[in-house]
Amino acid sequence: MLELINLSAQLGRRRVLQDVSLTVRPGELLAICGANGAGKSTLLKAILGELPASGVARLNGIAVAEARPATLARMRAVLPQESEVAFGFTLGEVVAMGREAGDFAAWPEVDGLALCAVGLQGREADDIRSLSGGERQRGHLARALAQVWEPVSPQRPRWLMLDEPVASLDLGHQLQVMRLARSYADAGGGVVAIMHDLNLSAMFADRMAFLVAGRLAAIGTPVEVMQQDLLEAAYGCQITLNRAPVSGPWLLPQSCR
Repeated sequence: MLELINLSAQLGRRRVLQDVSLTVRPGELLAICGANGAGKSTLLKAILGELPASGVARLNGIAVAEARPATLARMRAVLPQESEVAFGFTLGEVVAMGREAGDFAAWPEVDGLALCAVGLQGREADDIRSLSGGERQRGHLARALAQVWEPVSPQRPRWLMLDEPVASLDLGHQLQVMRLARSYADAGGGVVAIMHDLNLSAMFADRMAFLVAGRLAAIGTPVEVMQQDLLEAAYGCQITLNRAPVSGPWLLPQSCR
């Protein structure tokens, strides 16, 4: 599982993450939510070992700060918030880079399967720089999928770490990506996703972790976390919170007062 104990981090003199403790189990999709500047991406970077932090972050029982990069690459794949490719790699080459970083270097057929999963089949020869923003984002998701293609290995579960995976996508592709994340968790892998869209989070996540000013203000099921007073205070606007019979809670922002 993923285990965080009193994880804290600073940027310069400012503490941006304060004593965050939580666990995520294989088979679970955790959505990390909060307003801009709440510390969501900082938390993910601390989980990944990309940012100096105090406290403990363990993935599958291994301390992330002490693990070799190759060991981590076989356990988890990362979709960053932004992925810039400076050279003229084809989409197929970018996906292959992900596959070769994990346990599937000898399985080139995974590349096509990953591209099919994100709706980019047949685009292997395209220069990734020629794709639209949403297509590039799905292409990088295919790269991450290829790295950890099977959610469970004989030794341990694998993990998808996603930073705003639906930020530049249209409605249909948002649902496609969230269904992929949900399916990965249902197959026994773990998924941690930084999310701005609370409605999508409530539809697909098992639990939500809500950050306010670098602290974990709430964690639980969408019904437990999506409370009107918490959300209105965090976002500074009035909210109408509703409950649908199938998808759970959903909200509409109202005008600021």
